[in-house]
Amino acid sequence: MPLSSLQEIERAIDALPPEEQEELSRWLESRFTLATDAKLKAGVEAGRFDDQIAGAIADYKAGKTQPL
Repeated sequence: MPLSSLQEIERAIDALPPEEQEELSRWLESRFTLATDAKLKAGVEAGRFDDQIAGAIADYKAGKTQPL
């Protein structure tokens, strides 16, 4: 049964037993974590986060932060 829409895929996932939903979740996480990590690394290396990092450090030094 080919699934051609997101709604069909969502319904099929909802119909899976819990253990298969967990297996699917692990598979999706492993598949997309690598791509997300690569994009994040490229952004850091390109300096896209430099302003945010500098702002966070300044807030920390100014006492504007709190422990997690």
